[in-house]
Amino acid sequence: MDLQYTPQEQEFREEVRAFVRARLPRDISAKVLNHRRVVKGDYVRWQKILGEKGWIAANWPVEHGGTGWTAVQQHIFDEECAAAGAPRLIPFGLSMVAPVIMQFGSPWQKSHYLPRILSSEDWWCQGYAEPGSGSDLASLKTRAVRHGDHYVVNGQKTWTTLAQYADMIFCLVRTDPGEKERAVKKQEGISFLLIDMHSPGVSVRPLILYDEEHEVNEVFFDDVEVPAENLVGEAGRGWTYAKFLLGYERTGITGVGASKRELQLLKEIAAAQTKSGRPLAEDPVFRARLAQVEIDLMALETTLLRVLSARDKPGPEASILKIAGTEVQQVLTELMMEALGPAAMPFSRRAIEEGGAAAPFAPAYAAPLAARYFSWRKVSIYGGSNEIQRNIIAQHVLGL
Repeated sequence: MDLQYTPQEQEFREEVRAFVRARLPRDISAKVLNHRRVVKGDYVRWQKILGEKGWIAANWPVEHGGTGWTAVQQHIFDEECAAAGAPRLIPFGLSMVAPVIMQFGSPWQKSHYLPRILSSEDWWCQGYAEPGSGSDLASLKTRAVRHGDHYVVNGQKTWTTLAQYADMIFCLVRTDPGEKERAVKKQEGISFLLIDMHSPGVSVRPLILYDEEHEVNEVFFDDVEVPAENLVGEAGRGWTYAKFLLGYERTGITGVGASKRELQLLKEIAAAQTKSGRPLAEDPVFRARLAQVEIDLMALETTLLRVLSARDKPGPEASILKIAGTEVQQVLTELMMEALGPAAMPFSRRAIEEGGAAAPFAPAYAAPLAARYFSWRKVSIYGGSNEIQRNIIAQHVLGL
């Protein structure tokens, strides 16, 4: 493919840049650019602005309300939004469960759920991982037993991101408990179920992470009744649908636009900090590490465009993107911490939210960086750990 942007693509970039500059609320962009807490209302407000423009679902086909953009246009849109400080589009509805519903859902599921995702009326979360079933997801134990026109669900999900805000959860559940007795693969007997989070028997318990944020949760299902019409596709085929979804999730985790924004911030920090009387950016060792992460990010961007332009839907190459993207993200946070030295170590949630310094001797922008460093340790785990991704690449890309 030609990696030079065409005049039409450059014109599209200017259109996106002008729209974002005019319509992105300044209070929201200030939070994103300064690594402050972004709440549900901020996400929804921005998504509704994009929805009014018809730009909320960049990767959806036109017949379902999408933009019909090319892969390059989607990338440009993501890059310009990230650079301006737009909050990420929460992926669970828009870019994770929606493609599954489009591909495998019933006509009723498409007509009911897709418009509610576009309008931000429904906030979704993901019910995959369980205690003891994370990387080995196929060992999940949450059960859904059919009783007439509904299922009864019992079990527990964990590390459920933003479940405290969610209206709906897409869940992997075991609908055939007898697979072990028949000695079939443990991936069989799993189904993909859409569950209303407001149903009786659903409860959410927060898990507070090391950065003191309430981002993830445990979700419990106690005799939760779910209409049978909320089963996606065929019973027992959930593992196939889950893998289809994970391709979109892992591609989305790549985060090239946000990483380019963070790289620019890192350069500014390195120019402002001094070592032995000169800017850190001029230190040969630090400069070499900075150059390496920029090279890695450029290679990642090129690979992302090649993959997205070559395929209708993400394949096993998504695992390559997920590994490389998360490693770049982690290196960026590590270099920011190193550049700030002791100023980056202490962090105070109150200081972060009030815009103050992490410590009396630290610049104000240092306050959130330690919390961000701790939080970003998880990116190489969620969406399937990077170790699992290397196994996928070995089997499905290299054929080993």
